[in-house]
Amino acid sequence: MPPVFHMIAGAPDPVAPFSHAVEDDGWVFVTGQMPFTGTSLDSPYPEGIEAQTHQVMKNLETVLAGCGLGLGQVLSARIYLTHFDADYEAMNAVYASYFAPGRRPARTCIGVTGLAKGARIEIDLVARRDAAGARR
Repeated sequence: MPPVFHMIAGAPDPVAPFSHAVEDDGWVFVTGQMPFTGTSLDSPYPEGIEAQTHQVMKNLETVLAGCGLGLGQVLSARIYLTHFDADYEAMNAVYASYFAPGRRPARTCIGVTGLAKGARIEIDLVARRDAAGARR
């Protein structure tokens, strides 16, 4: 079957030409989410890395839910930080609260010089749909 290109109602509008997620053979690749507090690209970001991390995770949960998934199906995450040294510890404390110890995804965290719309953080995910719950 061909890939499914998901656009999720209630998720922030894309900042560039992309789908919220692309699914193929049970694998779901979730585009990096920004800390928009609404669906509009003009929505403000919350202040500080803790609040921005919570908002990014909320936006990721919205996209996953729109695909019929949750954080329990996430296998890998990539995190991008514009203020790596200043934000790494605080971001980790928030991020860790979303996953049970012993069930945390593989992860890469990268310091970058900039993110779209001036965000301090962006996170993308790879999830896997259970074979019994395969969607097509």
